[in-house]
Amino acid sequence: MKRRGIVQKLGFAAMASCMAANILFLGAILFFIASKGLSSISWEFITQAPRDAMTAGGVAPAIVGTFYLTLGAILFALPLGVACAVYLTEYSPKGWIVNVLRISVNNLAGVPSVVFGLFGLTVFVKYMGFGVSILSGSLTLGILALPVIISASQEALMAVPQSIREASLALGATQWETIRKVVLPAALPGILTGVILSVGRVAGETAPILFTAAAFYLKGYPDSVFSEVMALPYHIYALMTEGTHPEEQTRIAYASSLLLLGLVLSVSMLAIWLRQRQRKAYHA
Repeated sequence: MKRRGIVQKLGFAAMASCMAANILFLGAILFFIASKGLSSISWEFITQAPRDAMTAGGVAPAIVGTFYLTLGAILFALPLGVACAVYLTEYSPKGWIVNVLRISVNNLAGVPSVVFGLFGLTVFVKYMGFGVSILSGSLTLGILALPVIISASQEALMAVPQSIREASLALGATQWETIRKVVLPAALPGILTGVILSVGRVAGETAPILFTAAAFYLKGYPDSVFSEVMALPYHIYALMTEGTHPEEQTRIAYASSLLLLGLVLSVSMLAIWLRQRQRKAYHA
């Protein structure tokens, strides 16, 4: 028993060390970016468009474009991912087919993002004729987010006790009514966890939108889903690799990076708040 206690304490200490290391690295990254870019952020920087060869002005079109692409990706991936998870968990026959599908989903999560970009270029931009547009970029990013949402939704659905399903069926509800009114509300906090992870990845991707949605510079804002769009990740990449005024553009790139982190954290905090609210409502 004494040995087991020592092993347990060592395990907890190792986990605490890993958590502290993660927090330390995150804090170091945030501090570095904030120290480089915070002085350049102002109301004008947030609300104005770039000007003077992107050495002055702001990043408002890139902020709007990032929001459109992220929102479009989640609107596409969330219902499709949840539906896939519901089928795999509640309807599919148990056996090797389900195992193959789950392995395929897990493998899809490991595909490099540039491959998704080439897929989007081939299918959405060229074959379907959507062109370089918000629609093509959102669909590509949505496919990128699908594996995370499917896996998180599956885990959330499987965590709902089987006794709850049986109680609902015993009261005369159909299987679909049980899933829609009992299982999904109980699993919603876990599903939102997948959404949080997906938002963080989708909002920061450069390679997929490089081929499908992003423009180097636009004067105005998009007026339809078939418009090209500026986006913060690609804007940062362009400033650091293709700029002709490195001193000014590096400063803007760091400020844009800080804004991108702020947007991702804001959306994540909103999703966390909704998750906690749903969890309290369910347990009430």
